[in-house]
Amino acid sequence: MKKDEKKPEKPTFARVLVITGIIVFVIVGAVFLYFKSMTGRVFIDKSVIQAPVIAIAPSLPGKVLEMDVKEGQMVLSGDTLALVGSETLRAQTDGLITSASDLTGSTVNQATQLIQMIRPTNLRVVGTIDEDKGLSDIKVGQVVSFTIDALPGETYWGYVDEISPSANTPAFSFSSSSERPTQQFTVYAKFNTSEHPDIKNGMSAKMVVYTRMK
Repeated sequence: MKKDEKKPEKPTFARVLVITGIIVFVIVGAVFLYFKSMTGRVFIDKSVIQAPVIAIAPSLPGKVLEMDVKEGQMVLSGDTLALVGSETLRAQTDGLITSASDLTGSTVNQATQLIQMIRPTNLRVVGTIDEDKGLSDIKVGQVVSFTIDALPGETYWGYVDEISPSANTPAFSFSSSSERPTQQFTVYAKFNTSEHPDIKNGMSAKMVVYTRMK
């Protein structure tokens, strides 16, 4: 080796310490930013697309003489749905028939729901959340994003419309265990149904509620 050639300098302990510190700082910073980005979000994986059900039953007992609709049919307000005795059951609003029991020839009473229908314009994202998974942070009016299992690759937007005032299960139940059960509540979110005709009643979904917008 020539005299004027210098040997590669070995990293000093101080330099190694500085480099290690920088790496640790970067990792810690990345972790902090990740968790910060997650702050202000509540995830509700148990969600479904639903609309309030309109149940149609006769006002008096009678024999079902004819059924004029079937499941999946769109009807207009005033359309004939069924004939029970001397009573004609008609649609009170435009909507989609979700259930139609073909009981032609059978005698039914006021408790018999012959037909169920919904208004597609009333579709909402309905999610179930445990009381200890961020329920207290959710408020009416907060922004919501949601995805639908049957429509992959798309993200839809809406807002919290309603939060159930009581739990979905009884507040008290008899159990030999001393551990109190976790209660579940329902969160409803509206979206622009006219812009998304591909979203159908009953589709499974996942919802994210933005409890604090950045």
